[in-house]
Amino acid sequence: MKVLQHLLLIAPLTVGLRLDRRGKVVYDGYKIFRVVPGIDAATFETHLESLEAVDLTHNHGHIGEEHFDIAVPPENLPAFEALNFTSEVLSEDLGADIALEGELAEYPGKKLSAAALPSLSWFNAYHAYADHLTFLEDIQSSFASNSELITAGKSFEGRDIQGIHLWGSGGKDSKPAIVWHGNVHAREWISSKTVEYLTYQLVANYNNDTTVKGFLDNYDFYILPIVNPDGFLYTQTSNRLWRKNRQTRSGTSAVGTDVNRNWPYKWDGEGSSTSPGSETYRGVAAGDTPENTGIRTLGDQLVDKKGIKLYVDWHSYGQYILTPYGYSCSAVAANQAKQDSLAKSLATAIAKPYGTRFTAGPTCATLYATAGGSNDYVTDINKAEYGWAIELRDTGRNGFTLPADQILPTGIEIWEGIKFLLANF
Repeated sequence: MKVLQHLLLIAPLTVGLRLDRRGKVVYDGYKIFRVVPGIDAATFETHLESLEAVDLTHNHGHIGEEHFDIAVPPENLPAFEALNFTSEVLSEDLGADIALEGELAEYPGKKLSAAALPSLSWFNAYHAYADHLTFLEDIQSSFASNSELITAGKSFEGRDIQGIHLWGSGGKDSKPAIVWHGNVHAREWISSKTVEYLTYQLVANYNNDTTVKGFLDNYDFYILPIVNPDGFLYTQTSNRLWRKNRQTRSGTSAVGTDVNRNWPYKWDGEGSSTSPGSETYRGVAAGDTPENTGIRTLGDQLVDKKGIKLYVDWHSYGQYILTPYGYSCSAVAANQAKQDSLAKSLATAIAKPYGTRFTAGPTCATLYATAGGSNDYVTDINKAEYGWAIELRDTGRNGFTLPADQILPTGIEIWEGIKFLLANF
């Protein structure tokens, strides 16, 4: 989710990048810096195009110092160091960090009958896109009486946006909705794994934990682990740090639109870009990406059923729980005090297993402005009681390339928090 918000000068990820023999972008030798430009932020931005740096995050300094996280290619390290900005090294070698994620693992076969849960070893490694679809099929078949596979439209390249709908004893569509989706930004792999872990825990514990049974008996869960399938697949085959969808447009060679700057509400304000090459490119018109149309239509339909209790758009990285609003740092939701109190309590619950610290607060006032973002749309248009974005591990050391041995701990701590949240609405 995090990007250099107004940085239109930065080179697109296809410029100056090296490819291996398979045509995949190589980041060997790229060094990641956290730069604190102080009052010279504008000056710093003017240098970034020539550095061919990859934009990773820009914290605007609402909490703590303003900083940029950038990955600089090895041939431009002397030029960066000559700028003499205050910085710290987060990673000596981005390519090595990507290698630490491990190879995509084979899908773990089920040990028991066709109705058994998928193996928990699913959360020991990252997997190919097709395996994520198999995981959804298997978890649905293990909970067949209380679930169904769903689709929320199609991607630009024609892939179904697949998910699962879970319900409890009242039958489907009988309760207010809880909506979770991951990987709207393609490179944020931990988001889909975490959404899948939460799904796993709901299904695995429905029949043996009265608290979890209560969650499903009180709410219908609509879960979409990967809502940007084209971009996600591209991160696995071509460029690990790709962010946007893969939409092409006439009049430009730049590819991709930021689906989370494309929601048709407060679409053209601060916090998105009109430049097709920008990582926050908002599109030609509000809601003109097929991915946004699909997930937005699902939410709109749920409003006409029992409404939306909670909507969480899962991201990485930074460890934030972000409430409305992104489009304005001064606007407040009608229940803002309750939202912020719950978000802070959620952060406390998440910290219990491993001490991982999350920062909670309104999106704009806590982190940065976002125009055309999901949580603003679902809050004001869908009238969701809680419309949040949650940024998962970590705070920059590994960033988007979180090692596979952190998948399960991430899921465990977030499940701890979600149990608290669902019991304390």
